[in-house]
This record gives sequence, C-alpha cells and structure tokens, in this order.
Amino acid sequence: MSVAESRLIEQRTFAPDPALAGTWNADRALVERAAADPIAFWEEAARRLDWAEPWHTAHQWDAPVVDSATGELSVPAARWFLGGRLNVAENCVDRHVRAGRGAKVALFFEGEGGDREAVTYQDLQRRVSRAANALTELGIGPGDRVIVYLPVLVETVVIALACARIGAVHSLVFGGFSAEAVRYRLQDTGAKLLVTSDGQFRRGAAVEVKSAADEAVRDLPALEHVLVVRRTGQEIAWTPGRDVWWHESVEVASAVHEPASFDAEHPLFIIYTSGTTGRPKGLVHTAGGYLTHASFAHWAHFDAKDSDVHWCTADLAWVTAHTYEIYGPLSNGLTQVLYEGTPAVPHRERHLEIIERYGVTVYYTAPTLLRTFMSWFGPELPGGHDLSSLRLLGTVGEAINPEAWIWFRRTFGRDELPIVDTWWQSETGAAMLVPLPGLTTLKPGSATGPLPGIDMAVVDAEGREAPAGTAGTLVARRPWPGMARTVWGDPERYRDSYWREYAGCGEHGGYYVAGDSATVDADGCFWILGRLDDVVNVSGHRLSTIEIESALVADPSVAEAGAAGVDDALTGQAVAVFVIPAEATAGEGADGLDAAALRARAAREIGPIAKPQHLLTVPDLPRTRSGKIMRRLLTQLVHAERSRRAGLEPPELGDITSLQNPEAVALVADVLAALPADDPILAPQS
Repeated sequence: MSVAESRLIEQRTFAPDPALAGTWNADRALVERAAADPIAFWEEAARRLDWAEPWHTAHQWDAPVVDSATGELSVPAARWFLGGRLNVAENCVDRHVRAGRGAKVALFFEGEGGDREAVTYQDLQRRVSRAANALTELGIGPGDRVIVYLPVLVETVVIALACARIGAVHSLVFGGFSAEAVRYRLQDTGAKLLVTSDGQFRRGAAVEVKSAADEAVRDLPALEHVLVVRRTGQEIAWTPGRDVWWHESVEVASAVHEPASFDAEHPLFIIYTSGTTGRPKGLVHTAGGYLTHASFAHWAHFDAKDSDVHWCTADLAWVTAHTYEIYGPLSNGLTQVLYEGTPAVPHRERHLEIIERYGVTVYYTAPTLLRTFMSWFGPELPGGHDLSSLRLLGTVGEAINPEAWIWFRRTFGRDELPIVDTWWQSETGAAMLVPLPGLTTLKPGSATGPLPGIDMAVVDAEGREAPAGTAGTLVARRPWPGMARTVWGDPERYRDSYWREYAGCGEHGGYYVAGDSATVDADGCFWILGRLDDVVNVSGHRLSTIEIESALVADPSVAEAGAAGVDDALTGQAVAVFVIPAEATAGEGADGLDAAALRARAAREIGPIAKPQHLLTVPDLPRTRSGKIMRRLLTQLVHAERSRRAGLEPPELGDITSLQNPEAVALVADVLAALPADDPILAPQS
C-alpha cells in the first residue's frame, strides 16, 4: 500500500487543567488495568451493563490462517462474552426507569421548523414498547432485518431501540439518499420491513420522500410492509395491505412489553460504508461487544456525568450517531439533543441557539461543519449567545486541521475546554484513538492515543512498528469488543478488505487494516495523514492530502480544500486542489483567492514539492456521510474530463449513491467542463 510521507510540524500543546484533577471519570489506574490485562479490562467494562445471563468465556479469536493444502486464507472470527445474554434496549431505557430515573429527560427534540418535544426515559420506554409490539404484529421477529429510511426524529431512535428490543436487526439509511441506495440495502439484507416517512423537512422545505421509498421496494419479494411516519402531512401514494401508518400501528399498540434477552453475539445492526468503487459493504455489529465498547467509550472519553446534556450533531444513519447519539449516551442514562435540520435554517446561528436553549454541556461535531462556521463567522462567534454550559467539545469524521482545532477551542471552548478529537470508523464500532480529558495533553490535529483496551500502531509493509515520525499503515493489533464481525453475506470480502494485508502478524495472528496512512510522533501521539489510496505521489514523494489541505485551509480566504493527485507526464502525479472560497472573500478578484499566495503557503508549510500545480475553485466537494472528502472522486472527475475531450469513453466513477451530497459530483464536473481547452489540468498525458 502507498503511504504518505509525514511533513507535519505542530508544536502547540494543551495540558489538562490541574484545577480539575480528580473530577474526571477516567484515571491512571483505569489506564494501567487496561494495559496490564486487556481482556479482564473489557470484562470490567462489560459489567457496567445489565446482563440476563453472565458470560462463561470473555473472548475467542480465530485469526486468519493460510491453509497449507490449498493456500487459502481463512476468514477471521471474533467472539466476545460467550454465553452471555442481554437486551440492548433494556440497557438503554428500562434499567434507568427501574432505578427511579424515569422522569429524567432522555431526548430533547427540535425540528427544523421549531417544533420541540421533551421525551423522558419513562416516555421512551412506553414508545419503544409500543413499537416493539407493533413490529411483532407486522411479523418481525429475532434476526429479521428492518431498513429505517428516516431523518433525525424521535421515531428513528424509537424504531432502532424497538428492533433491538425484539432481536430484529436494523439498518439506518440517511433520509436524503436516493431510491437506488435504499433499494440496494433492502436487497442485500433481504429486509421484511422498510420504515420511512411521508416527507421530511430539509433546508427549510418539506421534501416528499414516500415516492422514493415506493421505488426502492418495487418488486422485492422479501419486503412485506412499509411503515410510514406522518411528518409533513403531504399527499402520498398508498399501497393497501403493504403500507401501514405509524400512528395507526405503533401509537395504538400496548405500551407494555417484556424484553427478551439475546446472545452477546446476536446481530444488533448493519451499517453500510460508502465508497467510490465497488458496492457498499454492510458491516455487522453484535449486541454484547458493541454495547460494551460504545457505553464504556462514551463514559470514558466524554466523561459522561448524570447532569450532562449531550449533543452529537450527526445524522442518525451515520455510525457516529449509533454510538454517540443512541446507544452510548442512552446506556449511560444521559439527556441528549436531537436536531432534525441543517445548521443554516432559518439562520446560521441555529446551533448556537440550540446549545443555549438546552444547556448543552458536550458538543460533538464534524470538522467540515467547523470550517463552515469559520467561513461564516470569521475569527469570532456572533454575540448574543450564552455558551457557558459547554464543558467538553468533540470532533469526528475527517481529521481536523490544527487551525480549525484552535478556532474551535477559542470560540466555542473559551480558550479553556478540552477537545476530544476522535478517530474511528464504521468498522470499529466506537472510538479507537481518542484523548481522555483530564489525563491527555492535547495537540491540535491529533487524536492523541488509543482508548484504554485498544492496541493501535503504525507499521511498515512487513508489519514492523514504524519509528517515531515515520509514516506507515494504521492498524489495530488486537481484537476489541466493538469490532464489526463480518460483511453481511460476504465474509470473504471482510477478510480481504481488513485482514489479508497483515495476516499472520503479531502475537494475535493478524492486524486489522484501517485503510489510513498515519504517523506517531515522539510523544506517542497519532497523526492521520489520509486514506492510503489518497496519497499523491509527486516525483517519488508521497504527499499527505490532509497536510496539503490543512496548509490551505489555514488561509482565511479558504473555507474548504480537497487535494488529489492527477496524472502528470513529468512528475508522475501532480497536486490538484479543489477549493471552496470563504464567504468573506468570495467574489473578490478570482473568487477572492490569491492562487500564488496559496501555492506559496503550501510550499512554506510543507515543502516546495507540495506546491499545488492545479488550483480550482468549486462550489462544493463530494463527501461521505462522515464528512470525509472523496478525493478519489476528484481524481476520477479530472481524468473523465480529459477522456471526454480526447474523444474517449470516460472511466466509471463507481458507486456514488452513498455520498452525503451526490449533487457535488456534477458541480465539480461542471467546473472542469467549463475550463478552457488550454487549461494545464486538462493537458493530455503521454
């Protein structure tokens, strides 16, 4: 695999506030226990949950092994808490009611249009019980798959928990995805039920959704019912016998339901990764191991307190929301915020209003949104909003560039709050690299080190640990409870995607390959350099796309930047950067951008070899649901336009149905198509 060189220079550090010593959940003793005996430590973490039956064996691991007769590599298998039985929904709802906390608010919901609702744990128990009874009435039982095609609503949380309560397997799909993307998930899982809505509110408008759902379920033999939430009140097509209204099914069902327990390895949910090549992978997470990891991680690195009001701003279909908006906070009995809408509706200070209105204490969001805020607001937040309730900040998704980190701390964090920068994936279940507030000295742009109980490393091509400051491949060297167990229906793809590269390495017989290039500094802090296949190779120098982007985004004229490598006859590849200008400078000169100054900045901060040869202004960049820029798509779009102008068939872009904003692909393509014939980026390469 191609690995980027590390050219990072970041010296700023932020030590924990000594005045708060002893007040944090995680302490040195916990870290030491995890290092001394990771398996026993994860058993300790699992005991934070309520189990109907205890496990008899904490962990079994079948490493990938080459068959001496056939030469084939076996499919790895991890099992945690064997023999143990529990109910995930009971751990997230019922046990808090039993403990006398039923009157505590579980969810503050705010719709995009301003409608609001406070749902207590007792309310949530009744709603989940009704939904569980309604699902059973619709013929859904343990192991059946349910696709949930809803926006951020209370009903989305309720149906996920109801599936967990009866042992059905849910798969949440972003409400803005196309019918094609939903249909693929229905077909791949063989789902019996689709849960959707008549419409949803998006960017200030009521958008009809049911017709896309109807297209998705057309002629699917396994699909039996479509359960429809009335959200917008729009007129929709209806198929009698198949379609069922939520208010005529769930809301009239009994509010009493006795949850059954399920094996720790029982599937809980399937979450699909997005990509530009191949079909999406349906990753399977299981009840006991996932909830153990999710609940402990949330408690430890977000220092979960009973008084917290937690707001994870992710869409509920993203894995971040599964872990830090449903199962983590609810298993720990917290109050949290659900916001249906977009940050700019009806105005750009909506998030600031929400933090103030509900007294949010923990604000967990994406670097993409922070860079948008920087573009909107400039160096300081607009006045008139009391954000003093905040005590912790968090970031997730794309690696955050240091200047955005500093801006976040200075504005939202009053120059004093810790930022919990998390690195993890759909595949890992919960955070893998993350600071512990109160213990970890923070570095802007670094997710610092592994969560207790997790063993991460940066290794070379032979699996040897890379020296400090040397780039390599990011791997997990030991199985962990929250890891995805397989790819739904395709265990060989699971093996080949994540385990083949370093099969046989280390004391556990193989390393999990995260797909990222990274480096570890002299203090043991990890720095993500970008996806392994996003590396730009200029005259033999393998450059990190994230470092190039960070250099440019630090300029106030740049809101966002996506760096990609394009073929070049002289240097092999050339650096092309697609820039979204900051609104404060857009329209000044050539989109407010000084191309020469930006190139000089990259050369100064990284090195002359990193100076972008091509710099284009675009209105948007294609992103995954986690906010990661799809840099491979940028490369493909350049090569497609080159092919078109040469009269050749352009290359296939691959699957783009899972993108957060598939319309951005056409926007970038239009920019390329409008370039003059002599633009250097379109020059034929011999």
